Amino acid sequence: MGSFRLPLGRGGEKRARPDLRLAAVRLLARRDFASGELRERLLAQGYEEASAEALIAQLIADGTLNDARYAQNYVVYHAGRGQGPQRIATQLRRCGVAPELVTAALEGGPDWCALARQVRHGKFGAKPAGSWAQKARQARFLQYRGFTSDHIRAATGADPELD
Repeated sequence: MGSFRLPLGRGGEKRARPDLRLAAVRLLARRDFASGELRERLLAQGYEEASAEALIAQLIADGTLNDARYAQNYVVYHAGRGQGPQRIATQLRRCGVAPELVTAALEGGPDWCALARQVRHGKFGAKPAGSWAQKARQARFLQYRGFTSDHIRAATGADPELD
């Protein structure tokens, strides 16, 4: 059974600042976080919002916390798992990464059309021989994975004007 931690100090008061830095470093030692994600974790543990904001600003100034680096690593990892740019962008926004950093990280990512073809081939094998039902099934799969309609058309060869 896991250990239970109270989010507040022993008397119910908010935790002190030195304890805050230790908690942030412990979280960052396990994995990289976006600044918004780290802020939410610290607030959930019962730390004051102003103190958490100040610490996050200090960690960003020190270079310990870097949302651009986080976004780039996130794109590389999740693209390697076969996820498309729309899904990755949504997840990064949920982590609190700024939209311009998300866009820059996605632009520096892989060739999304080639990745969509690779993901489709890994799941279904050869291209469908002209069956619209099969193309639609593959398109839904790629859409779920987060690829755009252009990527899906390139991967499935589905062009209604040509068929």
